[in-house]
Amino acid sequence: MGATLEGKLVVAISSRALFDFEEENRLFETGDDRAYMKLQLDRLDTPAQPGVAFSLVRKLLAFNDADAQRVEVVILSRNDPVSGMRVFRSAKHYGLPIQRGSFTRGQPPWRYLRPLRANLFLSTHLADVRAALDAGVPAAQVYPHSVHASDAHPHEVRIAFDGDAVLFSDEAERVYQAQGLSAFQAHEATHAGLPLAGGPFKPLLEALHRLQSEGTPFMRVRTALVTARSAPAHERAIRTLMNWNIEVDEAMFLGGLPKGEFLREFEPDFFFDDQTSLHPCTCLPGTWRPASRTNDLTAQEPLRVARGLVAVPNGLSTR
Repeated sequence: MGATLEGKLVVAISSRALFDFEEENRLFETGDDRAYMKLQLDRLDTPAQPGVAFSLVRKLLAFNDADAQRVEVVILSRNDPVSGMRVFRSAKHYGLPIQRGSFTRGQPPWRYLRPLRANLFLSTHLADVRAALDAGVPAAQVYPHSVHASDAHPHEVRIAFDGDAVLFSDEAERVYQAQGLSAFQAHEATHAGLPLAGGPFKPLLEALHRLQSEGTPFMRVRTALVTARSAPAHERAIRTLMNWNIEVDEAMFLGGLPKGEFLREFEPDFFFDDQTSLHPCTCLPGTWRPASRTNDLTAQEPLRVARGLVAVPNGLSTR
């Protein structure tokens, strides 16, 4: 029987999301591809430092044991194959059993997500994230300079999701943007019994729910819904999850309060949000932003936002 990833939680990740290649990437950005490859080859036996998604990957892989391989992590990178050797060696150094990867030497790697049947794609490259979402794959941009995750919960993968335009469709979000808060609250109260359509991250939540249900004696998943909704709009969100037969461990209906302090207390390994107002570098480990159409960046937004929150700092491209 051939190899298969059927039934596994498949996470595809770029090399710069998993490891800290920022110094090497600065050389690549000078346009000297050969010098970059030589530097990576010269450092072949020097393990790269962990990147912002390293802790998440290590925890997810800990769900695998002799009885079942529940999680598969695959490298999808714009790196060249020579530099890919260092990625695999670094993974081996840290005891990460990562065996599969595609290295495209500057070409978009997201097209390999479908044959992988990936449940999630994490990348520092916004264009790849948008393309993956358009292809129907849950994907989010990683901020390389985010605070790294806490070690306070070594046996839990803690995952927080925003609601509208992330777990749920942007139906209600569009009402709010077009007509304001009062109309939004009235709309949601009227439609409380009608489940919302799924958003781009519903398939990921479903896959995590399966992983949570299987569980192991040593690892578990803890999920949280962190949303600007408040009563009475909370009911439609809860009833939607019930309709999906999915339970979350915590739900925070914040009514517009800043999410940062609540997330600091929850200590997520990562957080999926479609807003850019939450600065990941100063307050949260592993903050991810799905490139949603409703709250996407525009050219009119300040350069501080484009460089500090959404694009990789200093305009670096993904490797």
